[in-house]
Amino acid sequence: MTNNDVLRRIRYTFNLRDEKVVAIFAHAQCKVSETQVQNWLKKDDDATMVELADVELASFLNGFIIEKRGRKAGEQPKPETTLTKNIMLMKLKIALQLQNDDIIDLLASTGFTLGKSELTAFFRKPDHKNYRHCKSQFLRNFLQALQDKHRKPYTPKKSKNKLTGAVASDIENELVDTSYKSARANASKLYVNPNATKAASKKSTRTVLKLKPEDIYKNSK
Repeated sequence: MTNNDVLRRIRYTFNLRDEKVVAIFAHAQCKVSETQVQNWLKKDDDATMVELADVELASFLNGFIIEKRGRKAGEQPKPETTLTKNIMLMKLKIALQLQNDDIIDLLASTGFTLGKSELTAFFRKPDHKNYRHCKSQFLRNFLQALQDKHRKPYTPKKSKNKLTGAVASDIENELVDTSYKSARANASKLYVNPNATKAASKKSTRTVLKLKPEDIYKNSK
């Protein structure tokens, strides 16, 4: 796993734009341009891709710590000229304020099991007898776990009606308006004549005679 891979994954996981990456480098007093960032982010099979040096990635990670946690008073740490996977892991742990249990839980979400003593060995000094070298596979699983946690899935924006400016979902709600159901809280308590519906549905069969006034008094004489 190369330095470029690490930068690409962090940028994607936290949705960092090129100008934001430049600003993070600036936190660590490292001046870079957007063009440099774009060249670092290109695919490995691209002939114009530029390899990211250890000291440059170390500067970015130092700036990432400041971005996430703020700048501490006093002298700022200098970037390492030789960067190991152990140091990368440590810097990410500091930036995201992760405890060992947090890292173990994150890795478990990807199906990668690890004991606390094994994890602690990554953070020991290289000359310690229990020091353990962090390999690319472990760092890759850790970065994948971070991506699963922090990278939000894409949700399409709601379109607006050009004429009314109403959001599409609001229009749908208007088409299926159920507000009338709660308009009369005591509607069920109102008396209803049970024969009213039946009477209204039946047509009268009674013959109505239409007589003129002179017909009514014709035989009364």
